[in-house]
Amino acid sequence: MAISDLKSLPDLSPACWLQQIDPWVDAVQLREKHASDRQRFELATLARTSTTSTVLVNGRPDIALAAGCHGVHLPSSGLPIVALRTAFGDRLLIGRSTHHPQEVAAARQAGADYVIFGPVFPTPSKAPYGPPPGLEGLRRAAAYGLPIVAVGGIGPDQMALVAEAGAIGVAGIRAFQSQPTLERMAQLARQLWPRSATGQPA
Repeated sequence: MAISDLKSLPDLSPACWLQQIDPWVDAVQLREKHASDRQRFELATLARTSTTSTVLVNGRPDIALAAGCHGVHLPSSGLPIVALRTAFGDRLLIGRSTHHPQEVAAARQAGADYVIFGPVFPTPSKAPYGPPPGLEGLRRAAAYGLPIVAVGGIGPDQMALVAEAGAIGVAGIRAFQSQPTLERMAQLARQLWPRSATGQPA
């Protein structure tokens, strides 16, 4: 899952970034929190109509629905999953950011389709929040049986470790901005998480 941070790519248009990642990722999360509603809607529409990936809008189910996207990804302190599930049923995939195994358990009980869990490894942007849960935390989180996408300090060298710990995939920002790293991670992902004839992880 590629997570957008277009302000860190000033020389690359949204369309070019989407085109660059599309052959290599299964999902894209649009996380432009400081953009206006109109800008976020336009980006979501662009992503939905120009990529083959599952498109998730961060925190805004209304924009996701209006743009015809597949789902919404909720911050850990975002909207309640139960309320969204009641309002929208299965029309939207619903994911949640989680940082502790207990949050994964709560998201599963509330009806989330998946969670992002981490940071698994140290990463500069999360340093103020204390030590990361690590692979042991990821294993405990995966034990709840909800699909988990690992995030935080993950590059090609860490992918096998998080797969062994129970993750069904990885997410990131910086790792998906370097074309060589992106391609290498995609190749490894296809080995670690082979897909069945239905397109689901085998």
